[in-house]
Amino acid sequence: MIKSMTGFARSEKAGENIEIVTEIRSYNSKNLDVNLRIPHDYLSLEEKIKRLVSDTISRGRIEIRIEIKNNVNNVREFEIDEGKATAYYNALMHLKNILKIDSEVPFSIVSGAEGVIKPAVIVKDIESEWPFIKKSLEDAMRRLDEMRKKEGEFIVGDFITRLGSIEKLLGLIENESKDIPLYYMERLKERISFLIGDTVELDAGRIAQEAAFLADRCDISEEIVRAKSHIIQFNMIMSSGEPAGRKLNFLLQELNREFNTMGSKTEKAVVSHTIVDIKSEIEKVREQVQNIE
Repeated sequence: MIKSMTGFARSEKAGENIEIVTEIRSYNSKNLDVNLRIPHDYLSLEEKIKRLVSDTISRGRIEIRIEIKNNVNNVREFEIDEGKATAYYNALMHLKNILKIDSEVPFSIVSGAEGVIKPAVIVKDIESEWPFIKKSLEDAMRRLDEMRKKEGEFIVGDFITRLGSIEKLLGLIENESKDIPLYYMERLKERISFLIGDTVELDAGRIAQEAAFLADRCDISEEIVRAKSHIIQFNMIMSSGEPAGRKLNFLLQELNREFNTMGSKTEKAVVSHTIVDIKSEIEKVREQVQNIE
């Protein structure tokens, strides 16, 4: 199945005490590259999340941003370092005696001292929250997959049109190549006549032999057969359920190689011009193949 490598999806899920927003963006890449942004307290879930992504996507740069709001922790608890508070207060009282100050030591000085009052360390039950995070991630992945499939359908339509054009032009090349021996025989006659005129009688058998030799050297029937086979394989891979990007890219390289060989062998202008048109179509298909998974 053809899927685009580009897409965007967003999912919002909420549990009893948790709210999760997941956003996923995907871009073209030769390999799978997952970039994750998640609150620091949940970094232990990184491998689980990446494994979940790799089970669904085989190629592309995947950027994931997950926001987690835990409603239980809206009201923060604080803890007091009693030892530090007592030591700080005693130090202030000692300083007061040294300086012979009669006023009371303000409570705010002690309570505002660094480290005396600090937020309590809250141990999150991440494992119990994982099912909600997973659900949000899976929903975003599903939406992303739908978008990539939809864009892939448009790409397939373009492939079918261009492959049809290539097949039609390949048929023209095949028809033009059927009379290769006769073509070279006429060319030889013209060249020899130009060089020697009518002073020497031409040996029709020898000309036919030389024309056949040249025709054999310039025979592109094998390349035509292989090109047809590559096109059939291309269509088969498009219809399969597996990621197709790498395979299709390889096939296009092989297809382009066949037409390069045809171009180097043939001397017929119509065939050469047709090959240029085909290679233009192949390049457009190749550009699109870079966008699929």
